[in-house]
Amino acid sequence: MDRHPIENIMSTTMENIRDMVDVNTVIGDPVTAAEGATIIPISRVSFGFVAGGGEYGAQPELSDVPFAGGTGAGVTVQPMGFLTIAGREVRFTPVQYAAPIDRVIDMIPGLVGDVKSFLTGGNPTDQ
Repeated sequence: MDRHPIENIMSTTMENIRDMVDVNTVIGDPVTAAEGATIIPISRVSFGFVAGGGEYGAQPELSDVPFAGGTGAGVTVQPMGFLTIAGREVRFTPVQYAAPIDRVIDMIPGLVGDVKSFLTGGNPTDQ
């Protein structure tokens, strides 16, 4: 049984979207910095897709009835931040903070480590 023309249109469009949006678009290629840290870009990818069509004529079940159809798609890639791996520490650095409290929350793990090191008599920079 032959495929309906709208199925061909949808299949072609989805294949093209799949080619555009792969895992390397969301999780970028790692980059090694001079100090040995690895930096991985992270993005948010959103896309929309629509397809439609119609058969024109008195008897749509006939194969020679004219068909008209079309598709549309949109893709957005928004940088979210960077995953930084340095030694045993992994950290996510957002591209943009929504509010000052976000920055404070992001600093808490480092502060806790410094306080812990201070209380145990170690050097906070040794960790």
